[in-house]
Amino acid sequence: MKELLTYIVQNLTDDPDAVKITEKQVGAETVFEVRVANDDMGKVIGRHGRIVKEIRVIMKAVAQRQGKRISVEIVD
Repeated sequence: MKELLTYIVQNLTDDPDAVKITEKQVGAETVFEVRVANDDMGKVIGRHGRIVKEIRVIMKAVAQRQGKRISVEIVD
């Protein structure tokens, strides 16, 4: 799943090398923390948060098929 999230975020940004994704286990849930360059933050979040909402929908659908619980957070 981390590979899918990395692929999606890197294709949205102008600086794909600056994308860093860390994976943490919080209870039964896996939390993915996404860090991108400051200039790319708006591209990943989108107007009114639409892009990040859709990223979360895609990732939750993939996780649900695998019987897992995840969340995606955009971190400064």
